Amino acid sequence: MTSRIVSHAQDVAKEDYDRAKVLLNDAARSGSYLYPIKGVAYFFTHPALWKPLRDKLIPYLALYSGVVGSMFVFTYVPQLAVLVFVNGPLAVFTTVLLILSESATIVSFVSKNYLLQDAILDTFDGTLVARNTTSLVSAGREVKGGQGDAIQRLGKALKKPFSRFSVNELVRYFMYLPLNFIPVVGTVAFILLRGRARGDAVHDRYFQLKDWSGPRRSKWLSDHKGPYTAFGTVATLLEMIPVASIVFTFTNTVGAALWAADIEAKETKMTKFTAPELQEAAKKAE
Repeated sequence: MTSRIVSHAQDVAKEDYDRAKVLLNDAARSGSYLYPIKGVAYFFTHPALWKPLRDKLIPYLALYSGVVGSMFVFTYVPQLAVLVFVNGPLAVFTTVLLILSESATIVSFVSKNYLLQDAILDTFDGTLVARNTTSLVSAGREVKGGQGDAIQRLGKALKKPFSRFSVNELVRYFMYLPLNFIPVVGTVAFILLRGRARGDAVHDRYFQLKDWSGPRRSKWLSDHKGPYTAFGTVATLLEMIPVASIVFTFTNTVGAALWAADIEAKETKMTKFTAPELQEAAKKAE
């Protein structure tokens, strides 16, 4: 009986290992993990994209400093006292990471629902316009012709902006939180799970502009789980950096838009088909 259980456990472990290996290979081949970095470079070399960030910088910093300061004052010692039993001396660092992650989640929930939604929308659409993907943006908002930079050319949004931060995502976050009690490996697993959830949402606006149905979105994300998890993980790590997190929120948005533009131009490993073949495959998912 015991040997049967051990054998079954080994089979399950091998299956999980093989699945993880496939996801990592897909992520590596896609190069999706580079897009958050590309977003940083593109953002800082295109000053026109700075305007949405400038308009929201002071309110965001006030929110962020208030949340992070409160979390360290009221939760650092209690969480350190718990983590020190499982992480030992490393608890000093893992507690900091945990609090930064918790703070980032709270700030993200509040800011993306009430403070940054329109600014992030403008940044995503503005990046697509700057990349000459105007026809795609026109499906969801008015785009002015003539002179002006990418942000100035954006008109009234015709479709509902980004989805609000899901309550289910917040619940899922707290479900995964106990993983941090497992030394090192648990914290890494927690960040990867957060990255997967983050990755699933980075192209919400792109799918909206493409007018993709729920099943089509789900099929696309399922087929490209590795690339989106890789993008989301890098984006999550960048947004955990204190103070600079707001800048990376916008650069990650730029990176997601650059990725969407490349997908449209079929310049990624994820788009091997011709346009008609890609459309036919997507329709079958509905």
